[in-house]
Amino acid sequence: MWESLSNSPIIDVLDILIVAYLLYRLIVFIKDTRVIQMFVGLGLLLLLSFVASNLGMIVVGRIIGTLQTVWVVAFIIIFQPELRSALTNLGLRRGLGLFGTVAEIPQEEELLEAVRKMAKRGLGALIVIEREVRLNNWIKKGVPLDGEITAATLEAIFTVPGPLHDGAVIISQGKIAAAAVILPITEREELGYVLGTRHRAAIGMSEQSDAIVIVVSEETRAISVVVDGNIKRGLSLEDLSTELERIQLRKSGKSRRKPDKSDDNDTGSKKTGDPAAT
Repeated sequence: MWESLSNSPIIDVLDILIVAYLLYRLIVFIKDTRVIQMFVGLGLLLLLSFVASNLGMIVVGRIIGTLQTVWVVAFIIIFQPELRSALTNLGLRRGLGLFGTVAEIPQEEELLEAVRKMAKRGLGALIVIEREVRLNNWIKKGVPLDGEITAATLEAIFTVPGPLHDGAVIISQGKIAAAAVILPITEREELGYVLGTRHRAAIGMSEQSDAIVIVVSEETRAISVVVDGNIKRGLSLEDLSTELERIQLRKSGKSRRKPDKSDDNDTGSKKTGDPAAT
């Protein structure tokens, strides 16, 4: 039976589908990251190895073979943060993403209203929205609240000199689970020259989970959103709403209330991006 099954064309089709899916996940992982530069280098080494082998270049072939071994070690060392993030998300997500669905952002209108008010007042804010990867370990490090998600509550939390304003708010299971949470700072040293602590903490959190992180700059009042280690800065309120919709991959076609243009003017942000802000 197994022999007849192995010779079936269905197995060949399944083999191709599995390889195609793995390549797709690899492309999604390396897209817009530093890892793609390493893969380009590996591609060049493989090309040189092929040329050297066909032309009989023994010394060049041996050197390239050694470089390929070094490449694997260098890849693990240099891209350790990216690999850790990928393995964390793969291990904690439900399955491999074939059947998973992204939950709706809880009380999204209240979140947008809170961001509008805080940007208008110049209140620095860091809001982490849990998705599939559970954030229980980080919630335990903050001040537990288990409160309702309202614009007034979020604004009160980040109002200075309140005791909970310093740190992040984590939204989990449709509630404000914790406040004053200290998030991990990204290990990408190049970001230290262009981003402040608050933004680097948002990136660090998104690298270790699939959470959506919203940042309001205290100095520039600009709005940013961070997902999977990628940050988009200088968003208007309407931009933020559109970006949240894109992240959730909504296909229902349901209408959404779009913020008024007057709301966008209140934020004082521009699409050119905000400078470093703590």
